[in-house]
Amino acid sequence: MRHVLTIAAVATLPVLSPVAAWAEAPDDAALMEEAQALFEPIPDQVPDVRGNAVTREKIDLGRMLFFDPRLSASHLLSCNTCHNLAMGGDDNLETSIGHGWQAGPRNSPTVYNAVFNIAQFWDGRAADLKEQAKGPIQAGVEMNNQPAMVVETLSSMPAYVEYFTAAFPGDDDPVTFDNVARAIEAFEATLITPAAPFDQFLEGNADALTEQEKRGLRTFIDTGCVACHAGVNLGGEAYYPFGVVERPGADILPPEDKGRFAVTDTATDEYVFRSPTLRNVALTKPYFHAGRVWDLTQAVAVMGVAQLGEDLNEDQVDDIVAFLHTLTGEAPEVIVPVLPASSVDTPRPAPMDE
Repeated sequence: MRHVLTIAAVATLPVLSPVAAWAEAPDDAALMEEAQALFEPIPDQVPDVRGNAVTREKIDLGRMLFFDPRLSASHLLSCNTCHNLAMGGDDNLETSIGHGWQAGPRNSPTVYNAVFNIAQFWDGRAADLKEQAKGPIQAGVEMNNQPAMVVETLSSMPAYVEYFTAAFPGDDDPVTFDNVARAIEAFEATLITPAAPFDQFLEGNADALTEQEKRGLRTFIDTGCVACHAGVNLGGEAYYPFGVVERPGADILPPEDKGRFAVTDTATDEYVFRSPTLRNVALTKPYFHAGRVWDLTQAVAVMGVAQLGEDLNEDQVDDIVAFLHTLTGEAPEVIVPVLPASSVDTPRPAPMDE
């Protein structure tokens, strides 16, 4: 079942106790009450976006821009290339392939529910989705374009000029790079996935989770996973070292990528990353910023050792994985748009090898 979104207005963590007896069937009422204090269900309406009113006209324009490969210099790569809405909102590759068939430095995060993150990118260098949208368009390893060329390209198509005028009616010159980013942000704000089984559990339906899934939730809380993965997005709300207790090896944590250190130039931010959302995590393999782990069971085991100092046993890992599968929500129905036709004035694509 798919949901249709409407436009509308839209934790502090406790000190965690030692590992509980994971094999015991949890008390539903107590577990639900504890979960409701730690997490929030995904809303079924489009959330507000600070500084950018989400209107139908902006959403429609942003949807076209999200799918339009002419935002790239080669006219080959679109936002959807790396954030494929049919594949969990990412590309299911270790790292994305961009201009000139270059492999990017990090795994592509899912665009689904990204509106709830504290910041964007693994290192948080973009404050919001507007800022994030500009980055890949200009990055040489991604879409390899320039703002002036983007504006020239879009302005060459009369239909796009009409869409921008409708989406930004107060602007004397509506076709701008800033407005490209605002429109994409408005569309991406609609990419939320409510009604996951876990959301139904949070809303009071104890039968939404199986006994194993409830054990997994209890283990998730009691082992300390919730310290980094709480709130509405089960993550995305703060920054943490990858390797709080024990840093993974170079096969999982490439030593040359020091994470947030590149943004802050602060020694304590070496190998620090924004915690990823666990929403729809069963759909977004491979895992971690380097994309080196393809199995969710292995990812949970790695996190147990690296972040918690816990060598989780097989049953604990299986229960947590079962719980993580309950975070798969209902993706919105997105109709692939028919894009405005290029005109004789539309700049020609640049070769992929330039």
